[in-house]
Parts: sequence; C-alpha cells; structure tokens
Amino acid sequence: MAIEYSETVTVTPGVTITYDKHIMTVKGPKGENVREFYYPGINITINGAEITVDSENPKKQFKAMVGTYASHIENMIHGVTEGFEYKMTIVYSHFPMQTKVNGKTFVISNFLGEKKSRVAKIVGEKTTVKISGNSVVVSGICKEEVGQTTANIEQKTKIKRFDPRVFQDGIYVVDKS
Repeated sequence: MAIEYSETVTVTPGVTITYDKHIMTVKGPKGENVREFYYPGINITINGAEITVDSENPKKQFKAMVGTYASHIENMIHGVTEGFEYKMTIVYSHFPMQTKVNGKTFVISNFLGEKKSRVAKIVGEKTTVKISGNSVVVSGICKEEVGQTTANIEQKTKIKRFDPRVFQDGIYVVDKS
C-alpha cells in the first residue's frame, strides 16, 4: 500500500535521537526524554536530521495519531533543548497563604483560613518548583510532567463552598513559555 498520510519533524542540531522497539530516546543539552510510541499502523523512521511519522491507513483516526506523535516528538526535542517553564501567581485577599516545597510535594497552608494544609503532587523526577514571593515557577524538560504539576497546584486551590466572584484566592497560571 502507498503512504496515505505523513508528517516530518526536523531534529535540532545537538540533539541525538534513537528509536528501538517502540521506545524513543531524545538526548540534548538539558537532559534526556524517554517515551514509548506504539500504535498499530503507524510507522516512525529516522533519516539523519529528520523523523518521519506515517501511516498507510486512510482513516481519520490514523491521520490524527500521526499528528499527535509528531507533536509529541517535537515537544520532546523542545524539552531537551530549551525546556518548559510555567509561571503561576499566588492570589489572596482574605487570609495570607503560605506555600512551600517539601520533597516531591507542594504544600499550601492557611488557604481560606483552613487549619489543614493542602498538598499537591509534583510529577516527574526532573520537574522543579521554585517559590519567590507571590510567584511560583514550575520548570522541566517534559511538557506533560510540568503541565500536570501546574494543574495539580491549581486544582488544590479551587474554591468550592464560596462565591468565586468574591473569594478569588488561589494559585493561577499567568504564563506558559
């Protein structure tokens, strides 16, 4: 059969990529990303400085998976060269909120005057969280781990029993770069 749909990803200089038994390893100046890519009917080939993701199947779901795999590979390359950084801001008006990083957890104390601290999980080995004043910076080389850590922190400060128009306290994402 002929190739129905194909996408090409260019590899940044200084990045080495290996693909063996559905495991892709991307190494760069900031570290190493490893991910499994397996979907029946999707082929990944490395040709020098280009990675080709293609499918012989004309169905819509295969075209979508080709695009998804190409985006994941681009994100892996971007992560090991430049990294990902999400900036959050701490907002409170009623009770001063205290935050700290304790190992692989992010602890939020005195949120809306609560006695019990709220704890958000920091996902991944290479994800770092830095607090300075009212700003929190989550950074790392894996976009999914950085994004999930940011979402965990944001969800832990979600207001449930009060009017969100009045109680706007929380930790919110202000910049993704």
